[in-house]
Order: sequence, then C-alpha cells, then structure tokens
Amino acid sequence: MDFVKIIFIVAALVAVAWLAFWLWTPDRDRRLLETKYLAAASDMVSVGAWRLHVRDAGPRDAPAVVLIHGLGDSLQTWDTWAQGLARQHRVVRFDLPGSGLSPPDPAGDYTDARSIALVLALMDQLGLQRASIAGHSLGGRIAWTLAARHPERVERLVLVSPDGFASPGFDYGKPPEVPAVLGLMRYVLPKPLLRMNLLPAYADPARVSDAMVERYSDLLRAPGARQAMLDRMRQTVLTDPQPLLAAIKAPTLLVWGDRDAMIPFANAADYQKAIPDVRLVTVPATGHLPQEESAAVSLAAVAAFLTP
Repeated sequence: MDFVKIIFIVAALVAVAWLAFWLWTPDRDRRLLETKYLAAASDMVSVGAWRLHVRDAGPRDAPAVVLIHGLGDSLQTWDTWAQGLARQHRVVRFDLPGSGLSPPDPAGDYTDARSIALVLALMDQLGLQRASIAGHSLGGRIAWTLAARHPERVERLVLVSPDGFASPGFDYGKPPEVPAVLGLMRYVLPKPLLRMNLLPAYADPARVSDAMVERYSDLLRAPGARQAMLDRMRQTVLTDPQPLLAAIKAPTLLVWGDRDAMIPFANAADYQKAIPDVRLVTVPATGHLPQEESAAVSLAAVAAFLTP
C-alpha cells in the first residue's frame, strides 16, 4: 500500500512539474523587447525619478495633447489617434511606469497622485505649460483628476471610457481586494489565457488578433511589469469623484463605446451630470477601446473637438 501511495505521489509530482514547465511564463529580456518595440533609442527618457518610454510627434510649436493609456496597456493603444492628430498637434504619449517599455516606479508608488506628478514633470521637461489631456480607462481617471486639481495646465480634456465611479460591491475610500489567484500571473501567463482576458474589451472578437496577443504578452512580461500592475491595482483607492468632476474647468469630451463590457456605458450619464462643460460621443458597436476598435470614428470626433 505504501508503495502504491509513493507511485501516486511521484506521478502527481511529475504531472505538476510537466504543467509548470509548459505554463511557466518568465520575464522577457528588456533588450529584446526594446529591439522589437522601441521606435528610437531617444524615446527612452529620464524624467525626474522615472525612466519612461515616450513618443513625441507632430510640430513642436503646435497645440499639444498628452495621451494616457489604461491598466495593463501601453502607448501603442493610441497608434491611430497619434498618427491622425500629429498633423495639427504635438502628440505626446508614454508608457506609465511598469507598463510597456517603462520600467517599474523606483519607489513602488502607483497611486494616482504619483501618476499626476509624473505627467506634470513630463510636461515641464517638454516645455508644455498647457496641453490638452486625453486618458483611457485608468488613464482617464488620472486625466480628469489632473484637470480638476491643476486646471491651469489643461486646455481641453478627452475621457475615453474613464474609470472613477465605484462599481457595485466596491466602496470609496478603501483599497480593492485583489484576488490572490491574480498573483499567479507573475509566473503563469499563457497566451490562450491572455486572449480570453482581452476578448471582453472588444465588441468584435475578431479584433483580438494574434499580433495583438503577442504584443500584450511581450510587454506584460517586461521585467517587473506584472508585479507593477498588481501593485497599481492594490494601491487604487477611489474617492467620490463628483466634487472633483464639478471642479473641472476645461471643455470635456466623453468618448464611449455603447457595448463596453468593462466600464458600463451607463456611467457616461454620471459624468455628464457632474462635469460642467461636457459633451458625449457614443461610438456604436464598440467595446472598451474606441481608440482601437473604432479608431477612425473616434479620431474624427476627437480631432474636431481639439480643433474648435
């Protein structure tokens, strides 16, 4: 009987070792990632305490717009918008610390206050006293908080499916409970599982291409990126957004897909009630990323708004 138990234990250990071998997803070498995704070596910029991946396009004397991506994303989400807007604007986009090609925050601080300080430091370094700010999802929350707290720095505000209002079951003033199982992604992040997590962000599943999954997989496997994303989630403490939203002075454009499964389209009404000068562009048959899934439609609306 003991011999049989030993056989079962050995078989189980072999099975676990086999699964670990096939599912283990180590970090990628940063030099290889930069070779693949860095457009120019000069795009890696030191800003204060941070090392950032920044792309700065368009005429330097044109009105500036700063683009802030969402959680787990990178500056590539703005590719189509950046190309279109750069004809008449200076377009600055960057990877948040611990995202894309930007290394993790040296202090391990991923709070909104730290992110706003980073955006202001980047603007200062680039000589931008004022700029229009556009943010998607988490980046939208950073953008509208910056606009409320520093109105003198924000010309116009574009919020794409912005985060900020607590979902049912979540409380203001408390950090979220991040399921422990999510911590496994530091070691295990197979592409099929990643694809499953990307699919709900798009109304059209065909938008989730092999190339997209490969890019997300590569950049999430940058050294320290997965831990940084977990830390950012754990350090997010939402406060009632309405007082800050009411303080926004910049003209504001909301861009929202009507089939957003990540942040409900119904939330747009809350922003419309709270922000003094706001208009809504509803993007039909589109999920959480209008800048990607309906790039031409959303770009046209944003370009018109930024060039009144």
